[in-house]
Amino acid sequence: MQNERLARAALSRLMEPQDAAGLALVHVAGALDALGIATGELSYGPALEQEITGVLAEHGSATSWTGMTAALKRWAPRIPDLAPERDLATMQRLGGRMIIPEDELWPGQLADLGLHEPICLWWRGTEMELPPAAKSIALVGSRDSTSYGAAVTGDLAYSLAQRGFTVVSGGAYGVDAHAHRAALAGGSGAVPTIAVMAGGVDRFYPSGNEDLLRAVANQGAVLAEVPPGSAPTRYRFLQRNRLIAALAAVTVVVEARWRSGALNTSHHAESLGRSVGAVPGSVHSANSAGCHRLLRDGGAVCVTDAGEIVELAAPSGESLPELRDGGSAVHDGLTLEDLILLDALPLRSTSSVEKLCIVAGLGPESVRAGLGRLGLLGLAVSESGAWKRSKNAG
Repeated sequence: MQNERLARAALSRLMEPQDAAGLALVHVAGALDALGIATGELSYGPALEQEITGVLAEHGSATSWTGMTAALKRWAPRIPDLAPERDLATMQRLGGRMIIPEDELWPGQLADLGLHEPICLWWRGTEMELPPAAKSIALVGSRDSTSYGAAVTGDLAYSLAQRGFTVVSGGAYGVDAHAHRAALAGGSGAVPTIAVMAGGVDRFYPSGNEDLLRAVANQGAVLAEVPPGSAPTRYRFLQRNRLIAALAAVTVVVEARWRSGALNTSHHAESLGRSVGAVPGSVHSANSAGCHRLLRDGGAVCVTDAGEIVELAAPSGESLPELRDGGSAVHDGLTLEDLILLDALPLRSTSSVEKLCIVAGLGPESVRAGLGRLGLLGLAVSESGAWKRSKNAG
């Protein structure tokens, strides 16, 4: 296990987040051999390239694949900087740790990212297990939030934390900071808030939020997929957004300009089959233009309080079944696969078969058959080829 840990620590420095070729190499060869191949210590043959090509094609990433030779050239400049023992020692000195998918602390919901699940996570914070997606809500929005956005974010985060939900955000100025601060104030659960960083967790960024992020680390968790010393680049900000979306059952955009990075997080959430909420604002406010765009395009549900957000979380979580008139729960008599599929169905928006496969972890044939059964039972409805939970399902 220690060799696996060292290999993944090294790979996280060698490869950028969501490097499809690198992740496919790890998927095919395993972390230890992948590191050996990437650093030139192990040879490879045409069969490996064919396997990687197949994995990338399966996950829709084959267009960027130009072969192992090009990938090796891309990684080569970073090989001299690899020092996984040093990085692990840095984390130990900070009172943190690095976790890998085999660890008990690993958030299981990240598996929904498929091939793009991170190689490892660098973690500062409580050693308590992170909550499942069903008990986590992402609140994201503008860095230059208005007084309205600050007030709404504070109300939502505080109320969600009071209800035992974990608030996930990105540690930035504006909406992110208000979300973390209010969650810490209202937190009644074990992990009131999680901050997902674009750079290394050895240096809290932005510096103006250092005290806040230190409080998050003391009471919750600060996570990153890049090792200590890594700078927060624009690319890494965009890639960490997929982790924010994957950690939570619902992503809520509180304020966002027309081309805000928060919209990128909502698109990741939608691609995972997660629910997306948007808070409406003034039609005169540029900071609400992105929220209104999401609502107009049908990518988000309008939310105005914590109760409505919790409603969106229910389809992915535990607070399901309502009792019918006869006194039996809606899931009585359903098979395990149908129960999983019912949990994966959104309540207000619709989801495609492909997205349901990712969320439920079932094959396309199983999903189609299950949707047919749930439809006959009146628990699922189809709209224009996509599916959602019916009102009868609670």
